[in-house]
Amino acid sequence: MGFEEATPIQEETIPVVLQGQDLIGQAQTGTGKTAAFGIPLVEKVSGEKEQIQAVVLTPTRELAVQVAEELNKIGNVKRITALPIYGGQDITRQIRALKKHPQIIVATPGRFMDHMNRRTIRLQGVEMVVLDEADEMLNMGFVDDIKAILKEMPEERQTLLFSATMPRPIQEIARNFMKDPVTISIKAKELTVPNIVQHYMEVPEKQKFDVLCRLLDIHSPDLAIIFGRTKRRVDELSEALNKRGYGAEGIHGDLNQAKRDSVLRKFKEGTIEVLVATDVAARGLDISGVTHVYNFDIPQDSESYVHRIGRTGRAGKTGLAITLVTPREIDHLRYIEKTTNRKMERRPVPTLAEAIEGQQRLTVEKLMETVGSDGLTMYKSLAEQLLDDVDSVSLVAAALKMLTKEPDTTPVRLTEEAPLRVGKKKFTDQSRGRGPRPGAAKRGGGGGFARAGQGKGRPPVNPRGRRERDTSRDRAWGRDRD
Repeated sequence: MGFEEATPIQEETIPVVLQGQDLIGQAQTGTGKTAAFGIPLVEKVSGEKEQIQAVVLTPTRELAVQVAEELNKIGNVKRITALPIYGGQDITRQIRALKKHPQIIVATPGRFMDHMNRRTIRLQGVEMVVLDEADEMLNMGFVDDIKAILKEMPEERQTLLFSATMPRPIQEIARNFMKDPVTISIKAKELTVPNIVQHYMEVPEKQKFDVLCRLLDIHSPDLAIIFGRTKRRVDELSEALNKRGYGAEGIHGDLNQAKRDSVLRKFKEGTIEVLVATDVAARGLDISGVTHVYNFDIPQDSESYVHRIGRTGRAGKTGLAITLVTPREIDHLRYIEKTTNRKMERRPVPTLAEAIEGQQRLTVEKLMETVGSDGLTMYKSLAEQLLDDVDSVSLVAAALKMLTKEPDTTPVRLTEEAPLRVGKKKFTDQSRGRGPRPGAAKRGGGGGFARAGQGKGRPPVNPRGRRERDTSRDRAWGRDRD
């Protein structure tokens, strides 16, 4: 598969898992943790048994598909099959696929619960359970589903839990459902990959889009991902980029599965050069060849920042990550630098002349490539005729002008967003713009929690005056987002 040496998480994890011990791995996306649990998992699973022997739970559909793809590659020679199971896909099709007896199931919690309830998944042969990106599953309201799933698993099993952070609910799962787990932690300084060059530019909100376009003209990235904070932002950005002549499409939580698959396929095949995404939609994406990451909006926290820039600089290759920051967000940028132990280099905002120069350089490269290719014979006689009327320098200059994509200044309108401040409450692309999350308490007039009797159908109030969370509605919300 092209692996030459183990990453730190793989080096420490693989021997522990092969010994059969439960394990907690604290590691971010992009550190190689799929192979860290995937290699020993495939090693321990038997291809001769026609039953489910391992279950991997992931927060999103995209991550489920990608983990399954990776496990199928690792298990190819052993004839081990991993099947992705997720919401948004026809359940009868999944039931048919289950009848082919895959050894490994990679699933989102909501759809896995559906199959458990339908008795279309049998768990008696499960020997290993992996919780991948557990903190993200917590953020998406899946914790009660995870507990219900783990209760149904055979007691004599090996459990592996991977999480970037260890909030209290995740620690509780580890306490209640794991046996003397070994803890492996990758330190923060190892999380921001050293082969990613990290820059930032201080730009007023109204100028950010023009600066982004100049950067695209200067860098001419093969494949780039642009991160926006909200779904609306992603839609507006992708539309505006297309108006300016860039091949771009957006991906966020509101897209149906068929559309998401289509966008990702186009991006992987290079049909589009720019993918615009929210944090949640891009979580777990492992697309080789991404050369540039642009944070159009500064991320909410250091975890999101590390996750975003980890989309580039993969498999030992170098990458470039640029963050656009408004003057009022500088303190938030410093906070991210402090918590990731990595300074970002400040760069001046590129000028229009630099953008034109970048496009001219690209045109020259294309022209020289064409000169070195075959099939020019039929054009040479035409060139000789032109040279009878025009001098060679003017002719080449005209060709360069015609081929150069000069910066487009078509007016676009983006909805301005409030700047982020240090400690600002985190919103995901699920929660922003959709009103209060189901089951969440509403604030009263004085900033405290609303009291009993204020409005019908509200959850009960506990003795401290705080509303009890309706976890059944939370679970339904999580499955709906899944």
